[in-house]
Amino acid sequence: MKRHILAGLVLALLTTAIVLFSGPELQGVALLGAALGGALGLVPDRSPAQRAAGFGVGFVAAWLGYALRAAVLPDAAAGRAIAVLVVVLVCLGVAALTRGRLPLWSALLGAAAMAGAYEATYAADPSSFVTSSATTATSILLAAGAGFLATSLLGVVVVQDREEERAAEAAAEAPLFAPTEPPVGQYEGAGNHAPSTASTVEAPRAPRRGLPATRPFDPQPEA
Repeated sequence: MKRHILAGLVLALLTTAIVLFSGPELQGVALLGAALGGALGLVPDRSPAQRAAGFGVGFVAAWLGYALRAAVLPDAAAGRAIAVLVVVLVCLGVAALTRGRLPLWSALLGAAAMAGAYEATYAADPSSFVTSSATTATSILLAAGAGFLATSLLGVVVVQDREEERAAEAAAEAPLFAPTEPPVGQYEGAGNHAPSTASTVEAPRAPRRGLPATRPFDPQPEA
C-alpha cells in the first residue's frame, strides 16, 4: 500500500507541475489525461507496452472519427452516431485481430481520452479540425503519458496485493473448528446411540429342515 501512496503522490506532483508550467490548452485536460494515464498504468492486464499500444489504437481511432465528421459526415445526430460506431468497431477489430494482446479496454480508454478532451473544442469550430485536433491531441497525450509513467510499474504490485487480500478474506471466513463426526460406538445424541464395535453374542441358529432338533438318546449296553 505504501507504494500505491507513493505513486499517487508522484502523479499528483506531475499533474500540478503540468498545470503550473503549461499553456491553457494543456491545463484544461491535465486532470483528465493524468487520471486516464494513471488508470492505464495501474490495471495489471497485459504488459505496459501492450496497454500503451492499445491506448494509442483507441486514441487514433477517435481522431479518425472526428476526421470523418469534419470531412464527410453531416454535423447532426446521424453523423455523430456513425462516427461513434466506426470508432468502437475499430477498437474491437484491433483487439480481435491481436487476440487480446492489445486489450479492448485500453483501446476504449484511449478513445475516451481523445473524445473527452476534444469534443467541446470540435463542437465550437469544426472547420479548424486540423489545427485544433493536433493541439488537443498533444496536450492530452502529455498528461496521459505523465500519469502512465507514474503508475505503470505498479501492475505487479497490484496483483500481489489483491492475492494477499483474497487469502486474508478466505482465512477470516474459514471456521476455527471444523465439525467432526463422533467415533462409532460413542454417544451421538439424546436417545441415539451408535452401534458398538464390540463383539456381540450370536443368536442360536435355527435347525435345518429335515433334521431333528436334538439327537436321539442311544443308551449303550453295560459291559
